[in-house]
Formats: sequence, C-alpha cells, structure tokens
Amino acid sequence: MLEGAGVDHIVVRPNVDESAPKAGKTDPAEIATELAKIKAAAVSSLHPKDWVVGSDSVVSVEGRLFNKPRDREDAVEHLRSFSGKSLTLTSAVAIVRDGKTDWSSVDQAELIVRPLSDDFIRDYLDAEWPEVSYCVGVFRMEGRGVQLFERIKGDHFTILGMPLVPLLGALRERGIVQS
Repeated sequence: MLEGAGVDHIVVRPNVDESAPKAGKTDPAEIATELAKIKAAAVSSLHPKDWVVGSDSVVSVEGRLFNKPRDREDAVEHLRSFSGKSLTLTSAVAIVRDGKTDWSSVDQAELIVRPLSDDFIRDYLDAEWPEVSYCVGVFRMEGRGVQLFERIKGDHFTILGMPLVPLLGALRERGIVQS
C-alpha cells in the first residue's frame, strides 16, 4: 500500500509474540491498536531515529475473535464460521519513533460473507493456500477472497489491513511525505 501511494519505505518484519497483547482482551480496536504499536516499537528499537509504521488487523464474528489460521484445517473452520455472517475487520496503524508512539488510528469495516459451501471452501483454499494462511480473515481482497462476500461496507485500505488515508495525513503532518 505504501509503495502504491508513493511513500518511500523499507519493510522490516517485527519479531513480536502476538499472543500476549491479546490475552484477556475482547475489544478488537484495543487489540489491533496495541499490536500495531508493539510491532512498530519492536522495529523502532532496531532503528530508533527512524519513523516506523506498524499495523495489524483483527477479525471478529458475532463477538468471537479470530487469529490467523494455524493450518489449513483451521482455515476451513474459520471459513465455515464466517459463512452467511457479518465479519467485522478492525485495522489499526501506528507511528513510532525512538520507541515512543507518536500517533495511531483505528478503523472498522463490515464484510457480509455469503453462504459458503464445503466445495467452495475446498476449491478456494486449493487456489489461495498458503497465501491466505498469513491473513487473519483467510482472504486477500486482491485475490479470490473477494468471492467470499456479498456486501462490503468500509474503507478499501482498512480492508486491505491498514487505514492508509489517515496514515498519509499523519505522515504529511510530520513532514515525512510532501504536503
């Protein structure tokens, strides 16, 4: 997303245990924001003078929070759980410098999942696995994942995993991108 928006950046994967920030929490916005901050802070510890952007997404269906699938069978269970229901995708982004959070934002989108047959789920995973194994909702909107939905309400970039428009505004305010 940053590349498409013309923002110079370097990708550094944070070494973060995502289970601890989730422990005992039920608010998707709180969890996504905390994970975005923790990921950015982890990278900031390696590059303290740089502005670091971190992001994360959380999926919930009928109050149940979902993690990334552990394996393909877990992905099948997730997709069966999503079938015919409203999925809430909460995405957060944070900017950290010198280990301190300077800014964060969170947004939600609602994705109405159409009824999914077992045959569709199997064929979908045959085509999209393992790429969707890294995705909390077991879908990539830029791939066949769009076929999971009958209706989508929310910001396109939030659905892709990061509230990009608010982030670009924050980067402009800090002089990181041109205003």
